[in-house]
Amino acid sequence: MEVAASHTITGLCSSSTTSPVSGYGGLFLQQRVHVPKKNIRVKSPTTFSIRAVAGGGDNAVTLLDYGAGNVRSLRNAIRRLGFDIKDVQTPDDIVNANRLIFPGVGAFAAAMNVLNEKGMADALRDYIKNDRPFLGICLGLQLLFESSEENGLVKGLGLIPGVVGRFDSSKGLRVPHIGWNSLQIEKDAGILEDVASRHVYFVHSYRAMPSHSNEEWVTATCDYGDKFIASVRRGNVNAVQFHPEKSGDVGLSILRRFLHPESISKVKQIEGKASKLAKRVIACLDVRANDKGDLVVTKGDQYDVREQTGENEVRNLGKPVELAGQYYEDGADEISFLNITGFRDFPLGDLPMLQVLRFASENVFVPLTVGGGIRDFTDANGRHYTSLEVASEYFRSGADKISIGSDAVYAAEEYLLSGVKSGRSSLEQISQVYGNQAVVVSIDPRRVYINTPNDVPFKSVKVTNPGPNGETYAWYQCTVNGGREGRPIGAYELAKAVQELGAGEILLNCIDCDGQGKGFDIDLVNLISDAVSIPVIASSGAGSVEHFSEVFKKTNASAALAAGIFHRKEVPVQSVKEHLLKEGIEVRM
Repeated sequence: MEVAASHTITGLCSSSTTSPVSGYGGLFLQQRVHVPKKNIRVKSPTTFSIRAVAGGGDNAVTLLDYGAGNVRSLRNAIRRLGFDIKDVQTPDDIVNANRLIFPGVGAFAAAMNVLNEKGMADALRDYIKNDRPFLGICLGLQLLFESSEENGLVKGLGLIPGVVGRFDSSKGLRVPHIGWNSLQIEKDAGILEDVASRHVYFVHSYRAMPSHSNEEWVTATCDYGDKFIASVRRGNVNAVQFHPEKSGDVGLSILRRFLHPESISKVKQIEGKASKLAKRVIACLDVRANDKGDLVVTKGDQYDVREQTGENEVRNLGKPVELAGQYYEDGADEISFLNITGFRDFPLGDLPMLQVLRFASENVFVPLTVGGGIRDFTDANGRHYTSLEVASEYFRSGADKISIGSDAVYAAEEYLLSGVKSGRSSLEQISQVYGNQAVVVSIDPRRVYINTPNDVPFKSVKVTNPGPNGETYAWYQCTVNGGREGRPIGAYELAKAVQELGAGEILLNCIDCDGQGKGFDIDLVNLISDAVSIPVIASSGAGSVEHFSEVFKKTNASAALAAGIFHRKEVPVQSVKEHLLKEGIEVRM
């Protein structure tokens, strides 16, 4: 992953304690804070396969974690494969490592600054030049090259010829490159031996290109606009642009082959049929506390999550950790947790939600997104928390992306009014530090029918189905606070603004379609996906497998999200994917 600027991130923990930013052994500064607790319960999963054990010895993996972004899933994957973890604290830890993994996330310049300031750049160069077992991930691959254009021309470790540059969005590409794309094996790939033509998970805006000067290193490429380097290898040195810890069973097999090199060539999987970037099917879990204080998965009918009974209780569709694990096993490409009361509550006081992320990430090896209440906040004791601190705790608890709703609407309104990027909004702060690929903006619009486009100052669309009084046009009014309050801004205007402010993806809901099971709002999805160059996730209204193929065939949506039909087992995730495959739509199987 890459970001736009270099920042020092300070730590935030779930209780009064001192912790590095990564929550484990990151190299950034530390900070002592106290987070208030809430009386909400979350039950531990019935199976608990990972144990947080770290140490040295022959069974240890040395991890170079400099503290930017979510590395928890990689730690969980390493432990799942039977290894302990030793964190790098000094250059000697690199020199003495039996096997070293560098899961680079953040900015190229920031990472090189940390390596140079800590005296680790030379140790890392020597380790790799001496052909010691090494695996670089994402930025951990890019740093091996001579330089990057990310923030001007910044020198890298200089081990592989080439310059890392940004994807060219002028060619119609949606940047960041987010999702499951295919690998083309160029030659003997070692740890990639059994993943030919399989989908793996990418999330990045910058890439290195193959050339005659680096061809001896390149073992696999990926096609996204142009052919870029997906993996390199020389001897015991490996690096990949994608995230194996987020690539499901395929990714775990890659990590297993690095950690157990003797397993290479012993077990081969059936070659896949992946050929390009797949459309994603995302399972969404709306999470909130019920009236008994238990954290449950629920689902609304036009955002109303209470049963229409005398008790009027919160609709309970299951336990969040167990459902997330089930959807992972069923083949969901991502899992999204939405804390649907987060706009009212202080999210860092919501320890059960953080526990849900921690438990889920132990057994779910696809991307996790979390949203709800990510904003600046002052607690009852007068302690001020920035949105960056809130997001940082979510990342450390296992989130790969965070979703911002109401706060992004307010930021967009201010930006459109002033024409100036303040840099103070949660959207701007988080995307600047963690990268725009880590920030999703959730848009919650409501359809407003009009007779002509001139009736409102907002972008409108000619609707497929006329309104109740025969209206042929509609604009989409954005809402905040869980759909309760309309704002004077349209979905089109909001989408364009948040892209400029740093959003890397848009989760596009529709209040009118929510819970209706009649299909996605194709008019709305077309309006927004054609307006922006970042990926758009279609949400609200899925009731059958045909609704997924319809939205992918009729719009430029990169992904489609559903909740209720999965929770109620009306339509399994696998059935959706099998249908899409039959319709000629590329999906990860």
